[in-house]
Amino acid sequence: MTLSPNAAPTNENNANNVHPLLNSLVQLQELILVRSEQDAAMSDKHLSQLDESIQSLLDSMPTDVRLLFQKIQKKDLLAIVPISNNVCSGCGLTLPVSLVYAVRAAEKLHQCTNCARILYYPEVRPRRLSKKMGGRFEPRRPGIARFSSPTLMIPNLKATERDKGIAELARKMAEEGFVDDSEKLIKEALKREAIINTAVDYGLAFPHVRGVEGGGLTMALGISHKGIRANPSERTLTHIVFFIVIPTAASVFYLRLLSGIVQTFSKKNEREKLLEAKTPEELWAALVKATRNTIK
Repeated sequence: MTLSPNAAPTNENNANNVHPLLNSLVQLQELILVRSEQDAAMSDKHLSQLDESIQSLLDSMPTDVRLLFQKIQKKDLLAIVPISNNVCSGCGLTLPVSLVYAVRAAEKLHQCTNCARILYYPEVRPRRLSKKMGGRFEPRRPGIARFSSPTLMIPNLKATERDKGIAELARKMAEEGFVDDSEKLIKEALKREAIINTAVDYGLAFPHVRGVEGGGLTMALGISHKGIRANPSERTLTHIVFFIVIPTAASVFYLRLLSGIVQTFSKKNEREKLLEAKTPEELWAALVKATRNTIK
């Protein structure tokens, strides 16, 4: 199969409008990332369900597009990425304006001229405000401090329901100036929960939103002493909620971060230290100390 530098093949049925195909590719990649999250969190609850959904989407695609997607994914987990401010969010290349317009028109699939990922033009999404995490000349912060802040700690969540807990953490992130639109953030987080809820073992949950461009990965932490039922069909309660916004380029790193956090707080004594914190400062100190060897 021969490809031009910036145009991917489509079959004739999709030649005039590839929006449905782009939506399917984005959905497929999201499911693959969700499956990777399950592996990182050492959870096998939903693997068979995810595998079936992934295969079903692959089977529904034109052969040339399916082969292209799989070829790119052999090199990188991200095969399709959004354009953000005329930049490929996968590799950071500033794209020609003509290519940006062509991607937005969606008359055929286009690829980045640098990294060859498939491009799409996203709907309006919340953005990360990079100014909160320091300037380019500030020294690199160690460990978890690169991704969070004492101001993003909530040692006693008021919410007793999953959706309200997510909303509380998202609004905290916006109030502290880390993101620009908490309501969009909440909407996107709940869409992700609708795929498969992000609660895992040990009373942990990791609600998150991918594709929040404009800065780095950012994490808020909330503690629920009463417990939140993250999945209405299960009796287990969540007590420790990590809410994370992830720029596209950090999607693979997020999996390592998730694995490190689960590894840390699979230990009961480390979870208890978080649960014992009474103030944001105490919660921050406990988080930093617990993750100093697992989050680099």
